[in-house]
Amino acid sequence: MGFTRFLGGILFLVLLHSAQALIPPGSYSVTLTWDGSPGGDVVGYNVYYGPASGVYTNTTVVGNVTTHTVSGLTGGAACFVAVTAYDATGLESAFSNEIGFTPGSPRVRIRMAPAGQSVLTVSGLIGHTYDLQATENFGTWTIIGAVTVGPGGSVDFTDLNAANFPTRFYRTHDTQP
Repeated sequence: MGFTRFLGGILFLVLLHSAQALIPPGSYSVTLTWDGSPGGDVVGYNVYYGPASGVYTNTTVVGNVTTHTVSGLTGGAACFVAVTAYDATGLESAFSNEIGFTPGSPRVRIRMAPAGQSVLTVSGLIGHTYDLQATENFGTWTIIGAVTVGPGGSVDFTDLNAANFPTRFYRTHDTQP
């Protein structure tokens, strides 16, 4: 059916979880969004996920939408996700590229502010403190701040010095492993 090309990757992955002080099993969810098929023969999509690469123990038929939220994920446990498309006859495409992640593990999303500053959104385990580190060359990392993830599961930090560097890379370090 040629669905593999449009399912080349899941474009948007956002970890969400309920606002709780502890990290009980099943408190995490992930919202997936992907590009729809450019052809008119697709009538729906299936979301596959499981605990190991290529091992999908769960399947959800999501219908003809290009976003889906998978709930009931365990913080700290790996999850692998892929999507397929199907037509009216039930013919299913190959799997999309797989996305692997660990709910609750630290992640950094970066967006630029108008003044050239980098706004870092850190997602991670509730109540954990993460050092934010920056580098220009991957050789020397400098701590530029620290954040503690609150009940919402993420926190923003603005790198006021980002505009002073032609290239800047970021990472987090959990201070409470």
